[in-house]
Amino acid sequence: MRLEVNGKPQAVDVQPEVPLLWVLREELGLTGTKFGCGIAACGACTVHLDGDAVRSCVHPVAAAAGRKVTTIEGLSRHGEHKLQAAWIAQQVPQCGYCQSGMLMSAAALLAAHPRPTDRQIDEAMTNICRCGTYPRIKAAIRQAAGMDHG
Repeated sequence: MRLEVNGKPQAVDVQPEVPLLWVLREELGLTGTKFGCGIAACGACTVHLDGDAVRSCVHPVAAAAGRKVTTIEGLSRHGEHKLQAAWIAQQVPQCGYCQSGMLMSAAALLAAHPRPTDRQIDEAMTNICRCGTYPRIKAAIRQAAGMDHG
């Protein structure tokens, strides 16, 4: 099966129903995408598929064939994405486990809505953060959108 992951063509020999998450982590060694719940509830496994945020734990790899997959490793080359800078400035992470999925959801949001309303942020950010850093996440998204300056 052929995929484009983080701008590079990849070939993997897996069953078509294998979740994209496990192909990314186990076959391609891209471990920034995390396993959280396995039922698409928590969002730790969020990646982009043709620019849309998807939960890779329930997304079969066959559905990603021939499409563009972007993981946290592909969001920016050296962590310079405006969201990553805002995450640091707002001191978002505590344990950090959910952060790659949070960043990928936020990046898809800003791509669709460069200056999102609070309602759009709330609707897009359905990922779960066990540490409860939601106010800092929202502040970081607003900062990255140029709406607030922490």
